[in-house]
Amino acid sequence: MLDVLRIDATAEMVYREMLAHPQEGVAELVRRLELTEQEVRAALDTLGELALVRHSLEDPQSFHVVEPHLAAEILLAKERAELAAQQQRVQEVQAAALQLKSEFTHGSPEDEVHRLTGVDSVRDYLAALHDKVQDELLTFAPGGAQTEANLRSSRPIADALLARGVRMRTVYLDSVRNDPLTVAHADWLAERGGRIRTAPSLPNRLIICDKKIAIVAVDADDTSAGAVVLRTAGVVSSLYALFENIWQAAHPIGESTQLSDEQGLSPQQLEALRLLSLGHTDDYVAARLGVSGRTARRIATKLMGHLGARSRFQAGLHAAAMGLIRP
Repeated sequence: MLDVLRIDATAEMVYREMLAHPQEGVAELVRRLELTEQEVRAALDTLGELALVRHSLEDPQSFHVVEPHLAAEILLAKERAELAAQQQRVQEVQAAALQLKSEFTHGSPEDEVHRLTGVDSVRDYLAALHDKVQDELLTFAPGGAQTEANLRSSRPIADALLARGVRMRTVYLDSVRNDPLTVAHADWLAERGGRIRTAPSLPNRLIICDKKIAIVAVDADDTSAGAVVLRTAGVVSSLYALFENIWQAAHPIGESTQLSDEQGLSPQQLEALRLLSLGHTDDYVAARLGVSGRTARRIATKLMGHLGARSRFQAGLHAAAMGLIRP
């Protein structure tokens, strides 16, 4: 019955036997099921990876079998996580297709899709764009804490835009709350009418101008790869909706991020759990959260202990089963 979840017949047989006789150990399972000890232990490993069986807290040498109603929730969470991973791969393919199109698209900056090659080209385009902004400038700024040089160079532009009455909304990562320079810059912007919020993670570098032009980084992890300028109304509208969704869920930088009512986890920790449930590495999580690799590993280790999980992926499954995250 459980083969649809890629649980083999032997593992299912061992699981059913443990439900019927929860006090039995490996030796009794071998005798009752007429299996070898190696087959039983391999089945226990499979069930353990799915969080259906774990070592007993009372006796580490024995096993505890998870009740069927809880097991069903765990298995359902696993399937949801895999579905989310497939959906993410589809999005990555779509992004790759857009990148491929941009690499072989040549034309003027007024075309619906225009490629900016290299950091200098991006900066030149943005410098010219800032003079044309009339109403609103929206920005996703991933990558964690900003350098002092970047913050200093951006102030004259921001000051001029705000003085003209342009509405500026920027979303940074939650991790910048630990950087005094970035926080001071956010306060400086707020004093002049700018609005700053933070989110646990951001999908990519993005700037939207007057709901008409969107500038998207070609590679979220490598600013030197350049950017793509998009003017197609439907595409810009979709990116604007994405910005609004993330903006509404983000927290003003002057307010503390709220903890979860159930487990006391921060939005950053919940986002780490979501990424771990999709099987991402610590380095990927670090990049998405804008923290160091060491900090990402420390977050993952703390979450595993908090949820009683033996692996990062299992921690994500437990969180999904508990309703802490939605794959």
